[in-house]
Amino acid sequence: MKVTIIPNFTRDKALDITEKICAELDRIGIEYCIPPGYRSGNSAPDSQPENTDRLIKDSDAVIAVGGDGAIIHAAKEAVKHSKPILGINAGRLAFMAGLENDELDKLSCLIDGNYAIDRRLMLKTTLTDGVTQSFDFALNDCYITNNHKQRMSNMQVFLNGEKINDYVCDGIIISTPTGSTAYSLSAGGPVIDPQLESILLTPVCPHTLFNRSIIFKPSDRLSIKSAEGEKLFYSNDGNEPKSFDGNHIIEISSADFTADFIRIKNDNFIDILYRKMKDRM
Repeated sequence: MKVTIIPNFTRDKALDITEKICAELDRIGIEYCIPPGYRSGNSAPDSQPENTDRLIKDSDAVIAVGGDGAIIHAAKEAVKHSKPILGINAGRLAFMAGLENDELDKLSCLIDGNYAIDRRLMLKTTLTDGVTQSFDFALNDCYITNNHKQRMSNMQVFLNGEKINDYVCDGIIISTPTGSTAYSLSAGGPVIDPQLESILLTPVCPHTLFNRSIIFKPSDRLSIKSAEGEKLFYSNDGNEPKSFDGNHIIEISSADFTADFIRIKNDNFIDILYRKMKDRM
């Protein structure tokens, strides 16, 4: 068995944890590599000078070391080649981590096949002017807002081509169940078990008493545009925002593939949720 390790060495504990992971993989006989762009310092294990795509393609699985941001980034690399991913926490909450840094002895389950695969819905975001289209993907969420934080926007939302509402708000979050515990939760949205495939819309600071989150079927398609023709911005999973003007529409739907997470432990989603949130208090 061979795995590609993608660490986030900006985390204080990540280098030490990565070295312990490599030592454990050596002990149990799992081959591993780290893409050159992810190495840091002479103490980080070496690998052949190949690009990340090739290393992942030639591996059986991906191990991400860091917080949720690092795990999301690594998952997007893994899905390109339909490889499962195991997140190991080197951050704070890391809802998507399959193991904590004191549970590395459980890595032997990768050899035994003593694990399950959790298939997580992803979003496809399409920016279109009716003719030209550009695509992107999100594991957590897509956030639409304007560039003027002191001013709200008037956004029109369409469901499968039919207008459903005008939102006067600071922004709109379209999230997956995985992303329901991220920005959407902070904006007052519900928590959704990742096994329940759905698309969640949560307005941010809506200027009304009656606008609440709405949960849609995974087969639904949401479209959002400015009601007043102003420039808006959208960001997938907190990445650099991209702008679009009043002639464009951002369409969000389920992607036709999933992010596959390795689950070694038997704790369920609610157990993880309460434990992580309690640790944050």
